[in-house]
Amino acid sequence: MNAAVRAVVRMGIYVGAKVYFIHEGYQGMVDGGDNIEEASWESVSSMLQVGGTVIGSARCKEFRTHEGRLKAAHNLVERGITNLCVIGGDGSLTGANLFREEWSSLLDELLQKGLISKEAVRSNSELHIVGMVGSIDNDFCGTDMTIGTDSALHRIIEVVDAIMTTAQSHQRTFVLEVMGRHCGYLAMVSALACGADWVFIPEMPPEDGWEDNMCQKLSENRADKKRLNIIIVAEGAIDHHNKPITPDYIKELVVRCLGFDTRVTILGHVQRGGTPSAFDRILASRMGVEAVLALLEASASTPACVVSLVGNQAVRLPLMECVQMTQEVQKAMDEKRFEEAVRLRGRYFGFYVKADSELPHSSFNVAVLNVGAPAAGMNAAVRSAVRVGITEGHKMFAVSDGFEGFSKGQIKEIKWGDVGGWTGQGGSLLGTKRYISAATKVWIVWLSLLQAYVGLLELSAAREKYEELCVPMVMVPATVSNNIPGSDLSIADTSLNAIVETCDRIKQSASGTKRRVFIIETMGGYCGYLATVGGLAAGADAVYIYEEPFDIRDLQANVEHLTEKMKTSIQRGLVLRNENSNENFTTDFIYQLYSEEGRGVFDCRKNILGHMQQGGAPSPFDRNFGTKISAKAMQWITRTLKESFKGGRVFANSEDTACLLGMRRRALVFQPVAELRDETDFVHRIPKEQWWLKLRPLMKILAKYKTSYDVSDSGQLEHVTRFQPKDSNSSSAI
Repeated sequence: MNAAVRAVVRMGIYVGAKVYFIHEGYQGMVDGGDNIEEASWESVSSMLQVGGTVIGSARCKEFRTHEGRLKAAHNLVERGITNLCVIGGDGSLTGANLFREEWSSLLDELLQKGLISKEAVRSNSELHIVGMVGSIDNDFCGTDMTIGTDSALHRIIEVVDAIMTTAQSHQRTFVLEVMGRHCGYLAMVSALACGADWVFIPEMPPEDGWEDNMCQKLSENRADKKRLNIIIVAEGAIDHHNKPITPDYIKELVVRCLGFDTRVTILGHVQRGGTPSAFDRILASRMGVEAVLALLEASASTPACVVSLVGNQAVRLPLMECVQMTQEVQKAMDEKRFEEAVRLRGRYFGFYVKADSELPHSSFNVAVLNVGAPAAGMNAAVRSAVRVGITEGHKMFAVSDGFEGFSKGQIKEIKWGDVGGWTGQGGSLLGTKRYISAATKVWIVWLSLLQAYVGLLELSAAREKYEELCVPMVMVPATVSNNIPGSDLSIADTSLNAIVETCDRIKQSASGTKRRVFIIETMGGYCGYLATVGGLAAGADAVYIYEEPFDIRDLQANVEHLTEKMKTSIQRGLVLRNENSNENFTTDFIYQLYSEEGRGVFDCRKNILGHMQQGGAPSPFDRNFGTKISAKAMQWITRTLKESFKGGRVFANSEDTACLLGMRRRALVFQPVAELRDETDFVHRIPKEQWWLKLRPLMKILAKYKTSYDVSDSGQLEHVTRFQPKDSNSSSAI
């Protein structure tokens, strides 16, 4: 939430508005006084890495009354605040909408009581509101992810990974309760991310007899020499008779029926705390900027909106429609219409629910291999592909060491149990190399990384020469550089978190030292994704990348900018440089330049992050993105196999049978790799167009540079608008 607050404050100041903090939520709005405080640029410094919300939040019964809302209106009018940005759940947003609807009558009442003047009524005649959803449960309809959900998943997965080591050591069964009184998202996604054996969520109560089915599953696991069992329970889990399913009941059941050593862990408010993840910081920053733009463009006829994430795009949706749909979910659950509840939750929730469901059967051979440098999350993707493939009746094969292993025949069958526990392991357990050889006889191929993209192009082109290559092929993007053409996102979130965590620690190391600038080099080859998005999440002052050429004048301007910054209360600087951003302006050169030009004002330190960005346990996002995208890829493989099976054999040689599955704006899309050839800069191994470049102006704005911000691709605008910073305060107040 702090990243959202920071973005709203700085974007508001950038467009020339006065921005105010309202401390302690609606309670602070009702009480007024010092609870409503004008915000400055410096007042939101060092907030990105702080969990919770520094401006406070509180439940307010008084705001639910007419008298309480009247007090709140009076306090806003006194300060000329006519734009309200609310970060909260559906209850907070519903309250804001009611406040907006009553605004005119509240002003009339204040005028009649002599508390405000006619001029105040005229100048404050309209109240505009925009919402952002802050909820770790991800229980708000209309958005794929809410602010805080990814960070909560990080806390859960950290605990589960730690528990799994002791569970394996002692052959124990662990029952974990996670938050989710009315929504099972955290339970479902964390279960997939850690490979849990059983999960209970409110939206999908187990059928009668689930106790025997679960115990049989756990018994089979132990018979297969699996040393641990993990059961995850949402706190609101129920059975078909609306009877709560509690961790203690499950423990008692397992001990009574199986005699297994069983422990219960209730995570509780641990899930709400801690440092926010990179994903949450970026999501909240994008939403905060979009919220300010929505307020500036609002009119009396504009319905209240909520800023949401759909796919990879920030969009504005009607607030009350989303609230009503969210309330419909609970109503459907109360009436035991559970399938309807899952549908209303959204497209990705339904996918997760079905991810481990039984699928149609067929009988083909399918091979899986990793190509290129390893990326955390590849193992989760392989596990998903293997298990979905086996569930669909395929015989699955694993290829070791990428294309080199393929050419040498390093291929063996891989079974269900062989990929157990893979979701939490980093690197590539199959092995991966950059080597691309002449193709030999293959089965169906599932690939990853840019080398795989090039290899897939070669394999599909070689179909004319080798009939054995006339088989369906699909690739999923797994590269820390996020440089795959045809996909906005890759399995690269773990690397971003490594960068952001390191930047946080480096900045913290200077907490007792004033006037220090850190120069940090990131990976990425010629692609500046890691540096740019990592810089946005870490609050960088400047980021140097290949895609945005820079010269000595730009470097000098950045030094001068930091010199001015040191005159304020913010006396630390952070500069990121992508490894191949410029062959002459190296990290050492930039470090020496900053050190010399900043002499007497600030000193410098440098850090090259190197291969630590490729290591570590995969983040929840990478585990689940890998699981989801691989499952979809395997389902595509099955469909394409059936369509191309004729005369007793598979024959697929059309362009649409060699595809990449990628996230394009709002959806996952299968795209023939041949069609992506024109979108690729093969020399520098990057796409010719990259969506994240539109985040660079945002990053500069939040670092207090004067720049224009193109919002042609934000929200639901259909025309190009450019916002320019204003030197003086406007009449707007947020």
